[in-house]
Amino acid sequence: MTKAWLLAAVAALALNGAVEAKTLKWGSAREIASLDPYSFGETFTLSVLNHVYEGLVRYTGDLKIEPALAESWETVSPTVWRFKLRQGVKFHNGNPFTADDVIASLARVTHDTSPLKGNLPAYKSSKKIDDYTVEIEVNGPYPLLLNDLTNIFIFDKEWMEANNSLLPTDSGKGVKGYATDNANGTGPFKVESRRADAKTVFARNTAWWDKPQHNIDVIEFVPITSSSTRVAAMLSGEIDFTNVAPLQDLPRLTASTEVKVLQTNELRSVFFAFNLTDKLIESDVKDKNPFKDIKVREALYRAIDIDAVQKRAMRGLSRNTGALVAPAIPGYEPSQDQRLPFDLAGAKKLLAEAGYPNGFSFLMNCQSDSLVNEEEFCQAVAAMWSRAGLKPNLSLAPRSQQAPKRVKGDFDLISFGWANEPMIDAYSLLVQVLRSKSGTGGVFNWGNWGDPRIDALVDKAGVELDTPKRIALMKEALKIAKAEQLFIPLHQQPMAWAMRSTVASTVQASDNKPRLWLTMMK
Repeated sequence: MTKAWLLAAVAALALNGAVEAKTLKWGSAREIASLDPYSFGETFTLSVLNHVYEGLVRYTGDLKIEPALAESWETVSPTVWRFKLRQGVKFHNGNPFTADDVIASLARVTHDTSPLKGNLPAYKSSKKIDDYTVEIEVNGPYPLLLNDLTNIFIFDKEWMEANNSLLPTDSGKGVKGYATDNANGTGPFKVESRRADAKTVFARNTAWWDKPQHNIDVIEFVPITSSSTRVAAMLSGEIDFTNVAPLQDLPRLTASTEVKVLQTNELRSVFFAFNLTDKLIESDVKDKNPFKDIKVREALYRAIDIDAVQKRAMRGLSRNTGALVAPAIPGYEPSQDQRLPFDLAGAKKLLAEAGYPNGFSFLMNCQSDSLVNEEEFCQAVAAMWSRAGLKPNLSLAPRSQQAPKRVKGDFDLISFGWANEPMIDAYSLLVQVLRSKSGTGGVFNWGNWGDPRIDALVDKAGVELDTPKRIALMKEALKIAKAEQLFIPLHQQPMAWAMRSTVASTVQASDNKPRLWLTMMK
């Protein structure tokens, strides 16, 4: 009798599980660059693929580092870290996870052709101690290795070898491979199907090593680039969740009893970056680059009415800033936040003093599907520069079209956003964006805006283990960039998520990365 009751209970549980299968429909503002997490150093693509691939360590929902594929770690010398790997982990194809996979993955992500090599700026080498122990050597004392490793996802070496994928792809340069459209990770979800620019389906990994804190069986990831269409889909129930709720439509969304909006400011700072090579790409000034003159850079800065940009383009929800990093980022100090005041007459005077009383033309590269309300704030600023006598040629196009131009330096001025992830430290911006190109440094220095003084400070900060001293070095480097007006800071962008009543709970962190393995549905 007892045995029959147990069999009936198991059958009932299985039936209820089938009936209550949970599908979350994720309406995204854009498509991911690739299924290969090493193909482009973009936070959003990495955040989506973090559901499929995992690193040795990861961030919790409150941005604390915790073990993932590594159970523990220790420093065996100032330059060597030893990681004990988690045993019993399986890749989605059933292959066991071992030290060989870590070594192969580190070799792939740090390869000279890897777009993500800048995410491991201090990496020197790695070696296998045994099947579940790996040592990573860095090129000097380095305090941020764990932060870096949160975004370095581990591949299956055997799978890579079988599919000729030991080398990285590069979506920015059009370099594709098997990993571009196929995936094999250890994460909480596996790729079930993919139609690029239409739908990617992720299915629950029932063999995941971790204890699930979600009840989602299927994630349907659908890029919906049109804001109005995405809002309509949310209101009608066609999607359950979006990580980009349009600012102008928040009143409509919050008015619905079936929709909840989660809102805050994220870590990402938005600014304009100049091309500081010898000549501009598209300008009526042919013999030199006007942006190399600090008076010209200051003129463009002073011509921006940031309060008007915030009110109109950002719907009053962004945080105006004079700094290149957010207040929560180590390396920030309040004095960095002081902006040059809006001064149209002063901007015109500076342009005249620099030899451009009638302004000049330049190519302004903005993306239509990347930063929050990027199209709107680029249009607003272009109009302001026109009033100063300048002639910006605003080029607006999707990230897929604009990113390759940026990587090649085929621009005069670009909109730029940087969240300092995964480090959550100003060293991320300093070593990857501000530093001159050299090795793993300056990977995103697309406009030749390096400065030897900044380079020296960044290199010192990268090996300084005393935290207050390291932060002081970073502050000094940021101070130089500010004094030279190398960039024009705008704001920390707002982040707004929306979810239907079908979603019971989720975790929203200021890094703006959905972690759907921490999400419960009703």
